[in-house]
Amino acid sequence: MANTAQSRKRARQAEASRKHNAPLRTRFRSAIKNVVAAIGAGDKTAAEAAYKNAVSIIGKTESKGLIHKNKAARYKSRLNNQLRNM
Repeated sequence: MANTAQSRKRARQAEASRKHNAPLRTRFRSAIKNVVAAIGAGDKTAAEAAYKNAVSIIGKTESKGLIHKNKAARYKSRLNNQLRNM
């Protein structure tokens, strides 16, 4: 357990941050999984729609600081390559 006032405050802030970020991170991962699943099923139109949604969610996740901009670009690029190679 945190001993100083400063460390207690950091623990409170970390918990609040975790609660805020958890659903955003889940939404990010689910969007990627939806694209991969649609590509795996061979459904081009569903994959394109899921990709468009995923790009939006990835951008929002990046802008909130949950992921680095290079990681966001890497995910978008890899998903787009998979979509083009269907």
